[in-house]
Amino acid sequence: MTSRKGFDAVPPALRNTAAVAACILVIVAAVGVLIYLALKIASLVMAVISALLLTALVAPVARRVRRLRAPAWVAALTGLLTVLVAVGGSIALVTNQVAAQWEQMRRSLTQGVQRAQARIVSELPINERQLDEVIDGLLNALRRGSPDPVASASMATRVGAAVLIALFLLFFMLKDGRSMWEWVLRLVPEQRREKVDVAGLAGWRALGQYVRGIVLVALVDAVGIGLALVLIGVPFALPLALLTFVAAFVPIIGAVLAGSAAVLIAFVGGGLTDALLVLAAVLAVQQAESNLLQPLIMGRTLHLHPVVVVVAVAAGTLAAGIAGAVVAVPLVAVVYRIARVLAEDDTAPETGPGSTRNPAPDTAGP
Repeated sequence: MTSRKGFDAVPPALRNTAAVAACILVIVAAVGVLIYLALKIASLVMAVISALLLTALVAPVARRVRRLRAPAWVAALTGLLTVLVAVGGSIALVTNQVAAQWEQMRRSLTQGVQRAQARIVSELPINERQLDEVIDGLLNALRRGSPDPVASASMATRVGAAVLIALFLLFFMLKDGRSMWEWVLRLVPEQRREKVDVAGLAGWRALGQYVRGIVLVALVDAVGIGLALVLIGVPFALPLALLTFVAAFVPIIGAVLAGSAAVLIAFVGGGLTDALLVLAAVLAVQQAESNLLQPLIMGRTLHLHPVVVVVAVAAGTLAAGIAGAVVAVPLVAVVYRIARVLAEDDTAPETGPGSTRNPAPDTAGP
């Protein structure tokens, strides 16, 4: 009785605040446990996420093949081969160009280092022997900080296994994606099944729009900067263009890193004038992307404030490095779209595959 009176003596506002705080702590703890478990199986998680991203990207290819009345496995195999040809062809082209221009780049780098050493010796109070000692010390520090061969081999094994798992999942998501989603829906209470189906469709559409949009933006960036590098005569133009394409998948940070690499290679290969020309070209392409392409192609897809994008990229980078930075923004976009649909009034739900308003098509994904 005394404890009951003591509880009643607590102001209602304080009791409500305590209840909300307790709920928040439980949610934060649950999210923390999920993140901890995901980091423990990071390779598998990244394989699943990569498979989802690739499925969203090449699902239109598989859909077109299915429209030709081909079996589901043929459509899925076509999508898988599309990914393999695109990645394998890019790697082959880059390897050939690097091999062809490596000797030229090595000579340019050697000459650049010699010019820099001569200028340092002539303008600073240091002689050649002291400069050589400083350079040797830096090289020794780099060698000591280089990764352990055993750790590198282990990392390569994990990456290779994750790639194989991602390709395996990609094939079956393209082939049986809709049946997988229907199995998930059967786990949902029947009265909420249609709403969850609509939310899943909205999230899947957001993922597909994001992936195809970012690929188009990355392609335009790579073509624009690659063409500028070819016209200026910068070595390794094709590898730098591919680097620009890949870096575009990391919002904000990727463009800065790819542009810096292009300017550095131009400076080493052709001097200050080429570096300034490349810098101007990179800035022009990036301004066109941020002011024209991103709003036109991605604006209707994300509906996310730039602050949310920056925070998501930073959180993904801290949690899982570069891979986390790549998947952070699409993950936030999908969760945001699903949450919006689930929060809407049930009286006017969006039409989705598998619902009574729209029969399920034979496509991959929800």
